[in-house]
Amino acid sequence: MSNASIYDTPEYESLRDQLGRFIAKEVEPHAAAWEESGFVPREVLKRMGAAGLFGLMYEEKYGGADSDAMTNLVFAEALSQSTFAGFIITVLVHTDMASPHLHHAGNAAQKDKYLKKVIAGELITAVGITEPGAGSDVAGIRTTAKRDPGSGSGAGSDDWVLNGTKMFITNGVHADLYFVAAKTGPGKRDISMFIVEKGTPGFTVGRALKKTGWLSSDTAELIFDNVRIPAWNLLGEEGRGFYSVMKNFQTERIALGAMAVGHCQQALKLTLDYVRQRQAFGGPLWDQQVIRQRVAMLDAKTRAARAFMYHCAWRVTQGHDIVQDVSMLKALTGELVNEVVQTCQQFHGGMGFIRETAIERLWRDARVLAIGGGATEVMLEEVAKRY
Repeated sequence: MSNASIYDTPEYESLRDQLGRFIAKEVEPHAAAWEESGFVPREVLKRMGAAGLFGLMYEEKYGGADSDAMTNLVFAEALSQSTFAGFIITVLVHTDMASPHLHHAGNAAQKDKYLKKVIAGELITAVGITEPGAGSDVAGIRTTAKRDPGSGSGAGSDDWVLNGTKMFITNGVHADLYFVAAKTGPGKRDISMFIVEKGTPGFTVGRALKKTGWLSSDTAELIFDNVRIPAWNLLGEEGRGFYSVMKNFQTERIALGAMAVGHCQQALKLTLDYVRQRQAFGGPLWDQQVIRQRVAMLDAKTRAARAFMYHCAWRVTQGHDIVQDVSMLKALTGELVNEVVQTCQQFHGGMGFIRETAIERLWRDARVLAIGGGATEVMLEEVAKRY
């Protein structure tokens, strides 16, 4: 299956090749062990940082590449050629979901302190938004941050005190730096973002969560019990965190769309290889018309979704409002990947249900892509209310 397009420039192909070599050497031979341990080793992430892969959209003075959203999408899609989604999401949370909060809203002092180390992979990041009672409904969070008057040093430098619980936080156990959303006022959207370092007194990992898929990504419950942080740790403007989260959701959802498309491509490749060699009813399964036609239709849908995904990224580079487009993309790809992977698993027969096969792992890992980062139903509502 050829997916050549106008987006396959020499620069993009070079980035894809670089990531392909990294995945072949550093990920695929070892990631089964990471599935058992439940996390990606830090030294692997540091090697990605050293290779310049963690700061494609960030400023050169911090070690970034000053690239655009198209380049970042190429990165996310190429990364998603791995069949180990736990590794993929560990990286994408760091590059596309957590650290963008620092890049977009951080002041010069905050970037000077953290961003170079984030890009180098010396500090791994996580973002704390989801709670036990608030997922896609960001305005429903209950974690609070309250000023403690007179507690800071200097005028207007009151400490903040955080209390609450976050849930389903990817990189939650092993991250070094957390960007945490908390209510700072009485209004539903009076939310601010804060920088919280690992080891801050009162901040603990409640438990590591066991998941159906994404086994090599660590996912945790985070507890904030009277966590005192200085005023300096406020990220961006007070009370504007809700809008910061909404802005960063667009980057996150394009990355998740890329992850879904990558899974579709890998599932189809695995299935073509399998049905061409698997003998049944006097010949290879590929001789069965129903299988050939179903694979062809799934490939067509995947190529269409990929083209729309690149269209969304291109619109970002042009400065357009992309909320409706990206919501469509997230809903479309989250459902499509489950259709593609489940059908491909079906064509593998009994082998598709055996643990440790790539298609079975893709089947488990794909399910959450219709839930995480904005459930399909929420995304469709975002689309509909913009007509």
